[in-house]
Amino acid sequence: MSQVTDLIPHRPPFLFVDRIVSEDGNSLVAERTWRADEDFYRGHYPNAPITPGVLLCEAVFQTGALFMARQAQGSAAFQGPGVPLLAKISDVRFRNPVYPGDTIHIEVQKKEAMGGFTMMAGAVKKTDGTRVLTVNFSVAWKTPEGQESS
Repeated sequence: MSQVTDLIPHRPPFLFVDRIVSEDGNSLVAERTWRADEDFYRGHYPNAPITPGVLLCEAVFQTGALFMARQAQGSAAFQGPGVPLLAKISDVRFRNPVYPGDTIHIEVQKKEAMGGFTMMAGAVKKTDGTRVLTVNFSVAWKTPEGQESS
């Protein structure tokens, strides 16, 4: 888990990536196992728990943040403390549900970088290869107003 928490500011209970599986110059694959004891399953849906799509998307966005942080490590362009901020989300397609106990692989691929924004494509699959979702998104690494620098 420290390979994740050393790179991005997200922390439990709002951390939806367990580990980095692989990476190359233009992509990163992470993994997450959804645990039955996670509180949101109590209300989504009682007696028929399913992982909320918005949290699956968030897992993709956090994987994108991991990709950006890895790219910035050792780069002269590294801007210091900040957080990944979503600028755009488009073309989200949900194909299959994710249930408590499922393990997913989350892949992000860099499409282009321009004007301080990184455009990416994300995909989620279960470990058996079942497609879960696809999404396109743009992210900037910024220091929001009011954020304390450490």
